[in-house]
Amino acid sequence: MTPRDVAAARAFFEGIPEGDRTYFREDVLAPGTLERWTDETTTRRYLARLAGDIAGYAAVIPGVAWSAHVGEIRLVVDPRVRRRGVGRALARQVVVGAVQLGVTKLVVEVVATEQATVAMFAGMGFEAEGLLRDHVRGRSGETHDLLVLSHFVSDLWSTMQTTGIAEVALDDTR
Repeated sequence: MTPRDVAAARAFFEGIPEGDRTYFREDVLAPGTLERWTDETTTRRYLARLAGDIAGYAAVIPGVAWSAHVGEIRLVVDPRVRRRGVGRALARQVVVGAVQLGVTKLVVEVVATEQATVAMFAGMGFEAEGLLRDHVRGRSGETHDLLVLSHFVSDLWSTMQTTGIAEVALDDTR
């Protein structure tokens, strides 16, 4: 994500359901947030485009201090293009970013009822590491369980290299 992507990224985030924006620790629509993201050097952020429009966003955000080796994934895909491989392609880019940052473990938080998202990450080798009951609240006040999935980057990177996916992902980052 670069400064020239800010306007398109804002339009993307304005167009996704509010519930999808709750995965971010900050208000992505607040003035200055997206601009600040383009200045960061410790986070890798990726945008997926279909027909020129942003179709998805992903990031790997390294932890700090004693968790500096752990990267947290943020990933959201436009609902209109879900189940077309956009999320999986972005997740692979995140693995590349994690390798580049020296992150050795990845974690992602998913609402437990989002079976397709859980299945996508499980298909990449992520495993459930924790279940936080009634941990997130929807717009109308209902609570949901939050599933924490994790994977060690070296295992996933090795699989991607063996299958040739790493080369494709690296080409996409250039």
